[in-house]
Amino acid sequence: MMSETVVVPADGAALPGDLVVPDAAPAVVLFAHGSGSSRHSPRNQAVAAALRESGLGTLLIDLLTAEEEQRDVVTGEHRFDIALLGRRLVAAMEWLGARPGTRDLPVVLFGASTGAAAALQAAAERPAGVLTVVSRGGRPDLAGAALPAVRAPVLLVVGGQDHEVLRLNEEAARRLQVPYAVRVIPGATHLFEEPGTLEQVADTVREWCAERLRAAPPE
Repeated sequence: MMSETVVVPADGAALPGDLVVPDAAPAVVLFAHGSGSSRHSPRNQAVAAALRESGLGTLLIDLLTAEEEQRDVVTGEHRFDIALLGRRLVAAMEWLGARPGTRDLPVVLFGASTGAAAALQAAAERPAGVLTVVSRGGRPDLAGAALPAVRAPVLLVVGGQDHEVLRLNEEAARRLQVPYAVRVIPGATHLFEEPGTLEQVADTVREWCAERLRAAPPE
């Protein structure tokens, strides 16, 4: 297993990250955290651990520098800058595509909250090598014009009690031109803090990725 702390050059910034790739991993999941969060998000960390147990690689990176994070706490100027976050995800995909051990692996873009919009924008901008896009409690509506340009299948996972976000997800899904699924986790609110709900998210994502890998055309 490859496991290391890395620095990803992206959009003029140096973004710290944690890369873990099990032996014979069929794909690597690139996590895009949501507004006000980081690669240390306990929810993304928990889902990443579950996905690694199924053999998938994971890369969790900070999409903002430490200075940008500090400024964003005060101004909130970066957390909704989907164009900026999307560009940095594209750079991270290109970094994975040039690195031994990951260059031949398809990428799963996994976004939470505003990170989901950035993941969809990145998938639209750089479709090559994207296996699927997954959103957890995300705001895909913020991807705007990028939605109909996405070429990879999309999974939208939403808490059953997160009513407004569920509505926004359903509206965004109707703009997609690719296969998609909206999976509702019963009883879950926006952060999936209820007992067992995050485990249901991980199981849903794991099954979806396995289906996409089985359906992917051979190289």
